[in-house]
Amino acid sequence: MKLTLGFSTCPNDTFIFDAMVNGRIDTEGLLFDLHLADVEELNRLAFATAIQITKISYHAFAYLSEAYQLLTSGSALGFGNGPLLISKHKVYPDELQDLKIAIPGKYTTANLLLSLAYPHLKKKTEYLFSDIEEVILSGEVDAGVIIHENRFTYQAKGLKKIVDLGELWEEQNGLPIPLGGIIIQRDLPLEIRLKVNRILRRSVEYAFQNPNDSLPFVRQHAQSMDECVMRSHIQLYVNDFSVDLGTKGREAITSLYEKSIQKQIFPPLKSDWFVE
Repeated sequence: MKLTLGFSTCPNDTFIFDAMVNGRIDTEGLLFDLHLADVEELNRLAFATAIQITKISYHAFAYLSEAYQLLTSGSALGFGNGPLLISKHKVYPDELQDLKIAIPGKYTTANLLLSLAYPHLKKKTEYLFSDIEEVILSGEVDAGVIIHENRFTYQAKGLKKIVDLGELWEEQNGLPIPLGGIIIQRDLPLEIRLKVNRILRRSVEYAFQNPNDSLPFVRQHAQSMDECVMRSHIQLYVNDFSVDLGTKGREAITSLYEKSIQKQIFPPLKSDWFVE
């Protein structure tokens, strides 16, 4: 059986999925038709139910729980790895109201965390995540939310942190930051959904046990990314929660959704979120 599978070209995703898609582990007879893309494009594919398994922003999943479930492996959660709100000049949080702010996509968790922290911002504009530093530097926007490897590059470009949105979440909730997870279509048989969950966990465990094996695949898609940045990216976003969400990971996701529903950012989700 062949299933469509989407994930990003970011090092954390290629590291996690390498063993699963490159024949390093037993996939129990399943084959995968790959689609590698930016997470916001993957979000759009999921909204169109055009892909069976995909990386997704936890924000986007809030609108997709009728059609998809979350796998308990493959997620990006953690401490100290959340999105940053940055600017070219010194800005204080109470000055944000009138500023034009770049976001890396409407349905990214970065935008959700920004909305939870500063619900009254009106001048938000979507950009490809990798372009946000440049539009701030050019003056096209006043500030922007950065994710992924840009956490490691913004200071070298003279940009300044306004607030660490992940750190703010941690201080307020004492929980890891739920950034992105892996979802699978509900209309697939439960046996297949459980099988994919097992295979993905096996892939993550293999990556941890044999970290050098994935490097060619990671490098191939990291393009011009500095090797040190690439390794730091993996270390920041791949951890024990990627193997299995566990109680703490599930609590973090539940808290994110409960707080967002309370603030009427989106309506209640279908209840059985996880494949189990």
